[in-house]
Amino acid sequence: MFPALALVLLTAAPAGASREGGVVRLAQRNGGVIGVVTTSTDLKALVAAVGGERVAVESLAPALHDPHAVEVTPGQLARLKSAALLVRIGLDHEPWLARVRATVKDPRFVPGGPGDLDASREIELLQSATPRVRSEREVHVHGFGNPHYWLDPANARPMTQTILDALARLSPGDREAFARNRARFLERLDAGIARWTEVMAPYRGARVVVFHDGWPYFAHRFGLAVVATVEPAPGIPPSPSSLAALITRMKEAGVRLVVVEPSSSLSIANQVAARSGARLVTLIPSVGGDPEAGDYPALFEVNVRRIVDALRGAP
Repeated sequence: MFPALALVLLTAAPAGASREGGVVRLAQRNGGVIGVVTTSTDLKALVAAVGGERVAVESLAPALHDPHAVEVTPGQLARLKSAALLVRIGLDHEPWLARVRATVKDPRFVPGGPGDLDASREIELLQSATPRVRSEREVHVHGFGNPHYWLDPANARPMTQTILDALARLSPGDREAFARNRARFLERLDAGIARWTEVMAPYRGARVVVFHDGWPYFAHRFGLAVVATVEPAPGIPPSPSSLAALITRMKEAGVRLVVVEPSSSLSIANQVAARSGARLVTLIPSVGGDPEAGDYPALFEVNVRRIVDALRGAP
């Protein structure tokens, strides 16, 4: 998956590092700036919101990607090696991360290590009791609950608290600054949640079908009823028989929208919409997946507007 890894990844402690309990721990670097690497652009946006000018943050994954096909460059691996913190979605959302850890070979970033931060740990997960079976094709399945929790904007509150606590451990003197940054961010986000909830209120209970099972948190927050998923399992296209059964179910349930993502198969999605009479709407799953979705609140501005516009015009 990676380019030929004849990388110059320093295995010795980088300059400015200290050792604590036999494990390299990087404190502030580059004139007091904390180096942070995240596994998603959404986490990058939240770390930047809390850390402000006191962090330098990069996402290993782009905004739109196949969860099994993330290409991590030698430069990104080197930056991870010199970072103080790795922030990840957790659950089983990043199967590619095991390869990154195996390449970097840094004990700080093993699960539970001093430089590892699982952003899911304070989240109330959905679908945690849903049975998941991994097929011989090793498809992307979720065994611990649905991992797309960042798509409920209210979950940014526990996520940013987790991030704040981790940054403050690295730089205790900056805790108050991090807290102020977080408070400003949450003030903007809470105003957005109130506005989005209001504009979505007339459509509470609207029945939708999603192409990929990535929207339960968004639907739960804004009162949409997800009737079914086009993919019978994550990453698996529907068979002709399952597609026919889905169309019948959609008609019986009065489904108004089919939610797709930029990476969804449009040929299948168009077929579902045409045969069911529902309308297609493309939602953006992560910050930066559309030019309008430049930060975390903007991601929801875009998606709520698209849903409302589609429901206004849907039969």
